[in-house]
Amino acid sequence: MNDENLGPRSVRDSQSEMTEIILPNDANPLGDLLGGRLMHWIDLAGALAAHRHSRSYVVTASVDHIDFLVPVKIGDLAILRSSVNRVFNSSMEVGVKVWVENYIADTAKHVGSAYLTFVAIDGKGNRLKVAPVVPDTDEQRRRYDDAGRRREIRRAELERRRKAKR
Repeated sequence: MNDENLGPRSVRDSQSEMTEIILPNDANPLGDLLGGRLMHWIDLAGALAAHRHSRSYVVTASVDHIDFLVPVKIGDLAILRSSVNRVFNSSMEVGVKVWVENYIADTAKHVGSAYLTFVAIDGKGNRLKVAPVVPDTDEQRRRYDDAGRRREIRRAELERRRKAKR
């Protein structure tokens, strides 16, 4: 991204939604969605928001904790909603929330959420500076503040692991 394109952008500009129908090749022998398949979709949904915000290539740098709250069955729809929570310099924290919709029963349940960190890069793999994100709602401001706390936790854990290797 050019420096002239680094003006602040709204969270709304990065919001993305992805829908997948659960097919037999996505499921285990019990007919439940494979966790690895859902993690793959979470990564893709997060990348969509990061691409939209940074207007550049992005790579996944980390994925925070994921809980699988309810099973997702063959025939259900998985709906993944993502947006950039906060930008740091060349990295962005993206939140992804996953829902399962049973269109026959007309029900929707929260499956899980994840926070991913993406880094913006150019075609040669060099880091790029990313435009700041501007939260517009109280919920977006809360997620923005929480992203800063999570970043400090990630940094402290990384430092702890570095020291443990010495």
